[in-house]
Amino acid sequence: MPLQIHVLPAGPIETNAYLLTDASRGEAVLIDAPGDVWTQVAPLLVAGKCRLLELWLTHGHWDHMQGAAEVVAATGARVSAHFDDRILLETPGVMEVFLPSAIRLAPVRTDRWLVDGERFEALGRAWEARHVPGHCPGSLLFWCEAQGAAFCGDAIFQGGVGRTDFPGGSMAMLEKSIRARIYTLPKETLLYPGHGAETTVAAERAGNPFVSD
Repeated sequence: MPLQIHVLPAGPIETNAYLLTDASRGEAVLIDAPGDVWTQVAPLLVAGKCRLLELWLTHGHWDHMQGAAEVVAATGARVSAHFDDRILLETPGVMEVFLPSAIRLAPVRTDRWLVDGERFEALGRAWEARHVPGHCPGSLLFWCEAQGAAFCGDAIFQGGVGRTDFPGGSMAMLEKSIRARIYTLPKETLLYPGHGAETTVAAERAGNPFVSD
């Protein structure tokens, strides 16, 4: 049975979360957890008779982890991220100075620190984590070759790239990451970004104005 990809924009700035479900296995993985995403995830799990096993965070910026503690409390999902974003995930109060006073962030404990090129299995499929710093020091991309899909957070968008003016950001590093870790994926790979619509490696290599091929 093919993997179902549920695109769930959530939180104050409509950040994309991705719920991956395999009904034949009764298993699910959530990629990123913007604020209040659990209200969308919970009924989908019930409808698909799936249990959420994993939460993968593409990076530690507040809009991608705001709902993580709620998701983990409700499901016990194992959290994976990159060590370079540990301070953002474990002490997210450091980000609140940049946010409206109404937004409060709860810390989330990471169970597994992934490294560049690490391969693992989930939902009965092989996955690879790629480190794509530049937008955020601990940015990760999650690639499933069999699915022809990569979930890339805010590293790249349809016709754009992630901001690099936040602490730890670097345009030079982001360009290097995109060329080495994204543009080297098969050209037909679908890229699912942290904001906006999906795109492909081929489309961005041919037409992205920030990092051309």
